Amino acid sequence: MKKSVAEVLKSATLRLEEGGIDSPKLDAEILLAHVLGWRRLSLYVDAEKILPLEKILRFNDLITQRLKKFPVAYLTGTKEFMGLAFAVNEHVLIPRPETEILTELVGEYLRSLGGEVNFADLGAGSGAICISILKFVKSARAFAVDVSAEALNVAKFNATKFHVEDRINFFQGNLFAPLEGKIFNAIVSNPPYIPTGELDSLQAEVQREPRLALDGGADGLNFYRRIIFDAPRFLTDGGLLAFEVGFNQAAAVKNLMAANFTEVEIFKDLAGIERVVAGRI
Repeated sequence: MKKSVAEVLKSATLRLEEGGIDSPKLDAEILLAHVLGWRRLSLYVDAEKILPLEKILRFNDLITQRLKKFPVAYLTGTKEFMGLAFAVNEHVLIPRPETEILTELVGEYLRSLGGEVNFADLGAGSGAICISILKFVKSARAFAVDVSAEALNVAKFNATKFHVEDRINFFQGNLFAPLEGKIFNAIVSNPPYIPTGELDSLQAEVQREPRLALDGGADGLNFYRRIIFDAPRFLTDGGLLAFEVGFNQAAAVKNLMAANFTEVEIFKDLAGIERVVAGRI
């Protein structure tokens, strides 16, 4: 039986709605546009177009996976961040809009310094933060560190995709371990910050993301303590340390930074949630 774009989209939206997916219409649109190689608007411009059976079957398979709570970004292999379509897979945390606050802050700071600058991104994941900064600050060089070789492969792919591979160095290792002897104008990190005891209660889609990128220890602050303790050895005078933080963690991270950093500030995201903490050495 032949089916049009509109019929296929309507049926999939109903399946997702009945399956308890929070944004059934949007998810169905994104997945169908991905399968067809179209923009989402085209789904309505060409709503009566009859679809080939192989496209319908592929789309229905993605809908089935979405019903199993696989994130849409993993199903399409891409996620937009800072206006760029980053490649993502199950080895990396999916970039989120609130992380753009951190990225813009560090980018603006590096631009304000003028001339050639460098920075380290600890726990780089897909490379969304450091690559976005490099696109924004043409005189910058990035040093991206991640404990996961698979994550670094994704970041390397994205660096090449966005033509910044000549300005980024990749290191596999634990936080500062691969960076001994190097000094930076800024250090940025969106570390794992979910308390271990809360991991099993996270949204099902989030539990599909790498546990390494989520588990912040008993109180969620393990990585902040480690980075704050070591960071002064790796920062130039006046250098910036900036973090994304989890819900209700900003004050605790600010207090941890107070001993060795000045001008420590908390920045809110567009929803008014305290999202970023930054200070200077």
